[in-house]
Amino acid sequence: MQKAEILQIYTTMLTIRRFEERVAQDYANHVIPGLVHSYIGQEAVAAGVCANLRVDDRIVSTHRGHGHCIAKGAGIERMMAELYGRKTGYCKGKGGSMHIADFGVGMLGANGIVGAGLPIAVGAAMAAQLEGGDRVAVSFFGDGACQEGAFHEAVNLASIWKLPIVFVCENNLYGSVTPAKYAIPIKDIAERARAYAVPGVVLDGNDVLAVHEAAHEAVARARAREGPSFLECKTYRWHAHAESGAFADFRPADEIAEWKKRCPIVRLERKLRDDGTVTQAELDAIDQSVQAQIAGAVSFAEHSPWPEPQDALEGVFSQ
Repeated sequence: MQKAEILQIYTTMLTIRRFEERVAQDYANHVIPGLVHSYIGQEAVAAGVCANLRVDDRIVSTHRGHGHCIAKGAGIERMMAELYGRKTGYCKGKGGSMHIADFGVGMLGANGIVGAGLPIAVGAAMAAQLEGGDRVAVSFFGDGACQEGAFHEAVNLASIWKLPIVFVCENNLYGSVTPAKYAIPIKDIAERARAYAVPGVVLDGNDVLAVHEAAHEAVARARAREGPSFLECKTYRWHAHAESGAFADFRPADEIAEWKKRCPIVRLERKLRDDGTVTQAELDAIDQSVQAQIAGAVSFAEHSPWPEPQDALEGVFSQ
């Protein structure tokens, strides 16, 4: 991998981290309404996978979707404006954190319903197949979604139709507050994919280069129309299920501390410094640039207008 590509992946991860840090801060200060689910700790998955995608490829996200949005190329200004509830946001301030979408970059949307994005992604993969060419679809979901019927239906259909899709399970070990080891009777969720004749790989989800390599192979398989693949990325979210105090965090403090030592950003920084790819000065410059972009996004949101009452009638459809 060339230096420019590695640094772009690093910049993506750092942008996600700084964006989420600011969002958590503003949420705590009651600037951001609604619910927010932090992606901090899982940055390597979104960055590693999406670095293999083109703008015309499509992804479907989850309630914890800011990282996927940023990695796929969504604008952080409009994302921040949406979180602030402003008219310049992606959903004109009416959707909030769990409904951000940007069809222009192939981001088909976050989804507040656990597992609901899986069949949507299968639909996107079927569309790609019917359109011809070599577009692919990617479905991001968590370990909790693997307990939903939609998961099994989606993987089964993708397999029998040989759809160009990559299933990416972000196994952060907890479905809300329920430990996966309690709710799931197998060690590796990827075993379920193999039951549908879909090749499954278990990865260190905090190693962005490992994620990138596995995703590269899976995307290539999809582009070649050889069928779906399943990537199980073992990772960990640093924050509670949601920033709201309504979700207590019952995870052991020593477990959280241990996973923070495996920070995906710090790991890549250390590798890049140790092998001489970059200097600390270069990394500091990237961070300064990212911080400036986040500040710009916040300023854009703060100076954007609120929706008008009549705006509630826009984008509403019925049959």
